[in-house]
Order: sequence, then C-alpha cells, then structure tokens
Amino acid sequence: MERRTDTRRGGLDEQAVLLAAGIADLAVTTVGAAFTSVRGLLRRSDTAELAAEAEQDLIARGRLALDRYTNAPPAHLEVLARHVIAQRAGDAGSAGVGMGAGAGARDGDGV
Repeated sequence: MERRTDTRRGGLDEQAVLLAAGIADLAVTTVGAAFTSVRGLLRRSDTAELAAEAEQDLIARGRLALDRYTNAPPAHLEVLARHVIAQRAGDAGSAGVGMGAGAGARDGDGV
C-alpha cells in the first residue's frame, strides 16, 4: 500500500513514464494479438475468398462513410411535405379560389 501511495505522490515525470509504459504494453499486446489472428487467417484454405469478401465489405463501408459525410439527402418527410404543398398549390390554381367538388380527392381515387 505504501508503494501505491508513493506512486500517486510521485512527480509528473514519474507519472508520464508510467503512462508511457502502460501505453507501450497495451500496444505490444494488441499487435501480438493481431499478428496471431493474421497468422491464423493465412493458414486457412479459403484465404482468397475471405480476402474477396473483406474487399467487398470495405468497399461497402467506404460507400456508407462517404454517403454519411457528404451531401445528406433531404429528410423523407420534408420531401413529402414539399410535394403536398406543390400539389395543393397546383390544385388551387386549376380549381379557382373556391373549393371544387374534387378538391379533396387524391390522384387515383377515381372521384
């Protein structure tokens, strides 16, 4: 317990060294695990198929990422609202100022 207290009371230099050592240990562990995974993948008999699937997945992810961060499409309800407003404006212009008999009917209702 005394050692732990000393570490907390240590200077910023000691804390920086401990932090760097922790990060280095984490990096070595992660790289080691990744290396083991890659070695296991290279031993598989379907490596070419796996690589082709990985390529397709990366292309799809890239497409989604570009779509997400480039021009966003307008909201669906916004598009529908603009369409209804334009349609009502067109109906009001063709039916005159008053509401005609078919003013409330939708296209394709047969009214």
